[in-house]
Amino acid sequence: MRLFRCYLISGAAAALSNDVFFILYNSRAAMSTSANLSASQTKASKSSIPPSSRFTFWLVLCAIVLLATNMRAPIVALGSIAPVVQEALGISETELGWLGAVPMLTFALGALISPAIGKRFGLENTLIAMIALLTIGMVIRSVIPTWIGFLSGTVLLTLAIGFANTLAAPVIKQRTPNHIPLVTGCFSLTLTVAAGIVAGVVLPLSEQFGWQWALGGWALLGFFALVLWVFLRVRLGSSTRVVAPLATGSSDISVWRSAFAWQIAVFMGLQSLLFYTVASFLPSIWLSKGLSAVSAGQMGSVFQFMAPVAILSLTWLVNRGRPIQALAVFAAALNVFGVLGIMYLSTDLAWLWSGLMGMGCSAIFTLSMMLFSMRTYTANQSSELSGMAQAVGYLLAFFGPLGTGWIHDATGSWDLALFMLLILMIINVVMAWLVSRPIMVDGKHA
Repeated sequence: MRLFRCYLISGAAAALSNDVFFILYNSRAAMSTSANLSASQTKASKSSIPPSSRFTFWLVLCAIVLLATNMRAPIVALGSIAPVVQEALGISETELGWLGAVPMLTFALGALISPAIGKRFGLENTLIAMIALLTIGMVIRSVIPTWIGFLSGTVLLTLAIGFANTLAAPVIKQRTPNHIPLVTGCFSLTLTVAAGIVAGVVLPLSEQFGWQWALGGWALLGFFALVLWVFLRVRLGSSTRVVAPLATGSSDISVWRSAFAWQIAVFMGLQSLLFYTVASFLPSIWLSKGLSAVSAGQMGSVFQFMAPVAILSLTWLVNRGRPIQALAVFAAALNVFGVLGIMYLSTDLAWLWSGLMGMGCSAIFTLSMMLFSMRTYTANQSSELSGMAQAVGYLLAFFGPLGTGWIHDATGSWDLALFMLLILMIINVVMAWLVSRPIMVDGKHA
C-alpha cells in the first residue's frame, strides 16, 4: 500500500513534467511589417494583425508563458502537501490514491477529445474555456473541504490541463510560425521553473496561511491568464478562420489510420511509461540497491533536473544541423544505458544512471513534440496527432507504474520490473529510428 500510494502521489506530482519539455526545430526569425499604409488601411489593420507581426509574437509569448504557470502548480502543490490534505479532510489511503490517479486519466481524456473540440470551436476559444475551468477547479477544491469537493475540483482542473497540453502546440504553430522554438522553449522552461517554485513554497505557505489558501491561492494566476487570453482572442480572432498548410499533401487523413501516427504514439508512450515509473519509484529502487535514504532521494532530483539540460542541449544540436534521426536514436539509447546501469553497474555512479534516464525521457518528449509540427500539414492536424499520441502516452504512463508496483509486490524485488523496462526501452530505440525518418503523417516523403 505504501508503494502504491507513493506511485499515485508521485505520479500526480510529476504528471506534467514530461508532458511539456519540448523545443521544436531550427527557427528563422522573420518579422514582417507593412510600410506606407494609407490611413484607411492602417485603421483596418488594427483589427487584424498578421500572425508574423511583432505585436502578435509578444502577445502570444506572454499568453503562453502565463498559461504554463497554471499547468503545473495545482498538481505539484497537491503532491507536496498530500499528508496535510489527507489529515485535514480525514480521507483514507484509497481516497488519497484516487487523487493521485485521476490526473493521468483526465489528461488522457483531455488529449483524446481536445483536437475535435478545438477544431469545432477554435483553439483560443477552447483554451479560454479550459483556463476558466482550471481556475474554477482550483477554487472548488479549496472552498469545499470534503473528499467529494476536492475530487471534483481535481477532475475539473486536470481535465482542463489535459486540453491545454494538446492545444498549446498548435496555437504556437499557427500564431508564431517563425518563432516556434523560442515560444515553445519559454513555455517548457516556465513549466519547469513554476514547478520548482511551487514545490518549494507550498508547504511553508500552508503552515503560514493554511492548506486551503496554499492550494487555492494559485487561482489568481489562472484569473490573470484568463484575462490575457480573452484579450488575445479579441485582438487576433480565432485560429479556426486561418488555414495554414505547411506543405503539399493530404491534410485530412485520419491520424488513427496513419502508420506513422501509431509509431510516434508508441515512441512517446513508452517514454512516458518509463518517466512516470522512474518518477514514482526511483528512490525506492536505489534504497534497495544500498543507497541511503538521503542519497536515494537526491537521485530523484537528479532525474527531474535533467529536463532543462536536455532542452538546451537538443536546441543547440538541432540549430547546428545535427540529423534528427541520430538524435532520436541517441535519446532512446540513453534510457537503455540508464536502466542497465541501475540493474548491473556500480551504485557509485547512481547519479549518472539517473541523469541519463532524465535526459533521455526529456529529449524523447521534445523530439515527439517536434515531429507533431514537422510531420503534419496544418495546425489542426498537428493538434490531432498531438492528442492521439498524448492520449496513448498517458494511458501507458498510468499502467506502467501500476504494473511495476504490482510486480514488485508479487516478487519482493525490483529485478523483474527493471528487466521489463529494459526490454521496452530497447524496443523504443527501434521506434526512434522509425519515427525520425523524413516522412509525413500520410506516408509521403517530407
